[in-house]
Amino acid sequence: MSRSKSLQYYILARLLLTPLMLWTIVTVVFLLLRATPGDPVDAVLGGRAPESVKQEYRQRLGLLDPLPIQYIRYIGSLLRFDLGSSITTQGESVWQTIGQHFPATAELAIFSMAFALIIGISVGMLAASRPNSWLDVGGRLFGIITYALPLFWVGMLMQLVFAVQLGWFPLGTRFPTSIPAPEGFTGLYTIDSLLSGNVTQFFSAIYYLLLPSLTLGLLLSGIFERIVRVNLKHTLKADYVEAARARGIPERRILFAHALKNALIPVITIMGLTFASLLGGAILTEVTFSWPGLANRLYEAISLRDYPTVQGILVFFGTIVVLASIIIDILNASIDPRIRY
Repeated sequence: MSRSKSLQYYILARLLLTPLMLWTIVTVVFLLLRATPGDPVDAVLGGRAPESVKQEYRQRLGLLDPLPIQYIRYIGSLLRFDLGSSITTQGESVWQTIGQHFPATAELAIFSMAFALIIGISVGMLAASRPNSWLDVGGRLFGIITYALPLFWVGMLMQLVFAVQLGWFPLGTRFPTSIPAPEGFTGLYTIDSLLSGNVTQFFSAIYYLLLPSLTLGLLLSGIFERIVRVNLKHTLKADYVEAARARGIPERRILFAHALKNALIPVITIMGLTFASLLGGAILTEVTFSWPGLANRLYEAISLRDYPTVQGILVFFGTIVVLASIIIDILNASIDPRIRY
């Protein structure tokens, strides 16, 4: 089988699995929400509302129908790309909620991933270039500690040190109230402020974004550090690296031009898995830093038992993770032909 044919079959197989993965996510989310304790009607109307009013509200929401009927109705809505309407925000559609809050989450995720890659790859390279030294031991400890530390605790510690004690960064939120927020079609404050040419808004957006994105990126960087360190140490022992040393090529050039390229191939795969962790970590980060993103809105919807909003946001997040995983798999198969066979 030719290389192009094998790649086409691999891509086709991954695309055919996409509906199955999305259906599994939708079904698990639907069943778990119905299995959790609590009544969304009580969260909306309060515990002292008359039972007749509660029953009428449950009937209007379709919560009194049998579970299979609710499931079929929900699947039918999803096939029409209808995520439903919020129970707690006067019928606001879930798509409106996503459009309003997702840009903040996307901006936080982009900057956090950038920090995670820069820190993780840099520390991994330093550790691998000096095997069995204090740099190598420090790199291993860095990877273990950053992976094990709880995100909410580190977030509060960063706030206490850099926002409260030192006063270098704001305590929370996304943008100062003293100046108008950037307006644009992307919803990303850094991009919209650059497109409008407003330097003050751009640096304000960066200033408020640095601490939460650095916190999330720092704790995710341990994943990349461990992958880069292990693969780079293995690559530096390869025959072609020894041949490059024998030809008198400087060690720095060998590290960057020869070994690092091959060592970064597994990082592409890990990026897809890390993206899922990034969305999960964004919930704790946004709540800790009062970041007005979609993950924070999800936390509020869970507290209020807002079934449609929780289902819609989780399905939206799940779709992003599935699509990101497929793209990463295709890129990885394009780079490494062994994956296709």
